[in-house]
Amino acid sequence: MSKALERRAKLREALIEAAERAIAAKGLGGLKTRELAQEIGVANGGVYNLVEDVDELILRVGSRTLARLDASLSLAEIGGAAAPRELLVRIAVAYCDFAADNLELWRALFEHRMQPGKPVPEWAITEQMELFRHIYKPLAALFPQRSPAQLSVTARSLFSAVHGMVALGLEHKLIAVPIGALRSEIATLTRAMVDGLTAKKE
Repeated sequence: MSKALERRAKLREALIEAAERAIAAKGLGGLKTRELAQEIGVANGGVYNLVEDVDELILRVGSRTLARLDASLSLAEIGGAAAPRELLVRIAVAYCDFAADNLELWRALFEHRMQPGKPVPEWAITEQMELFRHIYKPLAALFPQRSPAQLSVTARSLFSAVHGMVALGLEHKLIAVPIGALRSEIATLTRAMVDGLTAKKE
C-alpha cells in the first residue's frame, strides 16, 4: 500500500471513530461533518474524500455497533443452559442490556434514513440480517418442522416484540421503565411467547 493510500485509510478510520463518538454523545443530531473534519485535521470538504456521503458514514458507524452487538449476543449464547427457550431469553435480555449501555448508537441503527431514492447498500443489509441467526438457531431447534421462511417470520416477530419493549422502556419519558424491571419483563415476555408458540399445533 502506498503512503498516500495508507494515510487515507488511517484518516477514514479516524473519521468513523470520531463520528461514532459524536453519535454516542449527542445522537444522530449531533453529527456535524465540519466538526468531524476539524477533529481529524482535514479541510471541511475532506470528509467526502474519505466516505461517499453522510449516509455511508452513519452506516459505517452502524457496522461497528452491529459488530459489538453481535459479540454481546454471542457471549449470551454461551452464558448458560443450551435449552432453546432459555437461550432465547438470554439473547433478549442481552439485547436490552446492549441498548441501555449504547443508547444513542443503538438508536441510530433505527433512526437513520437514507437520502430519498437512495437504497441501503447490500453490505449493510447483509450485516443487519446476519444478526437474526442468534434468534433463528434456537427457533429451528424448537420448531424443526417449520420451513426456513416460516422460521424467518417467527424470528422477526420475536425480535419486533422484544425491540418494541426495549425502545419504549428506555425512552426518557413517562413510559420509561427501570432497567432491572425492564430486563425482568423482557425475560417474562420471551418465555411467554415461546411457550405460546410451542403450545400451538404445528
